[in-house]
Amino acid sequence: MGYNKERYRALKYTAYYILLGFWYVFSLIPLRMHYVFSDIIYYILYRIVKYRRRVVRRNLETSFPEKTEQEIQKIERAFYHWFCDYLVESVKLMTISKGNLKKRMVFKGTALVDEVINSGQSCAVYLGHYGNWEWITSLPLWVTPKAQCGQIYHPMENLCTDLLFLHLRQRLGAICISMQDTLRKILEYRKEEQPVVIGYISDQKPYWTNIHHWVNFLHHDTPVLTGTERIVRKVNHAVFYMDVRRIKRGYYEAEFKLITREPQKMAEYQITDIYYQMLEESIQRAPEFWLWSHNRWSRTHEEFNKQYEVIDGKVIAKSQK
Repeated sequence: MGYNKERYRALKYTAYYILLGFWYVFSLIPLRMHYVFSDIIYYILYRIVKYRRRVVRRNLETSFPEKTEQEIQKIERAFYHWFCDYLVESVKLMTISKGNLKKRMVFKGTALVDEVINSGQSCAVYLGHYGNWEWITSLPLWVTPKAQCGQIYHPMENLCTDLLFLHLRQRLGAICISMQDTLRKILEYRKEEQPVVIGYISDQKPYWTNIHHWVNFLHHDTPVLTGTERIVRKVNHAVFYMDVRRIKRGYYEAEFKLITREPQKMAEYQITDIYYQMLEESIQRAPEFWLWSHNRWSRTHEEFNKQYEVIDGKVIAKSQK
């Protein structure tokens, strides 16, 4: 049994190195050619396969009830064009030079981040699935080398894919920290007196038992993750929102906007509420660059109240009582 398990694992690693080789070779193609592939992928995904078209259309219509059908369709097409660009840009990240990436992914407000780090405090950065979050892993090229940059990620079930994205996201000096290890790893850095700048993509859909707070987000009563806030309050990190803009095809700006340097003085869930307000402002400004294909609002407050209740801060299924 153990032999078969080891053999299976060896096969997975072999598949990983084969895929890594193909990805590496393909990424060597000039970015302008990648955008030709992006246009082809757009036609396939949007026109032929119709990838998640129903989910995207429903999300757009319920998030922008004031917009006409023509306006929704325009945003929808623009979203699929951007999404295909995101795919090829992520492939290109494998080999793009540091100099070229610094021209294409520009960070603003890093002086304040350096000031926080030099004062001995670490930084937490709220992000959304907006713009190119893979290119944001180039942050170590912009902030003081005193800080260890990193991002929280959810390990993928497929070992081959997980290893591939770990390689991609860590090639420029940032580290990936598994979600379940977040607090332990950050406490280790604090014990070692190593300042960190950690990115949290916090607009995901929480599991039922992780729902402790709801916000009004894009005309939806939305369950939200609150783990990021609990962590930053515990370790007293300065909290930023990263406001991403797509300047033109293949060029982005990401600006650090300070939320607070004293999270422990904020009211409960206030940081989370501010994050979602700022994320909504980004989306309202240019909605096509958010990940609309995610079935974000499948969990409703009504269904939660039917099946669960909160007892002493814990979410308990009523069927278990």
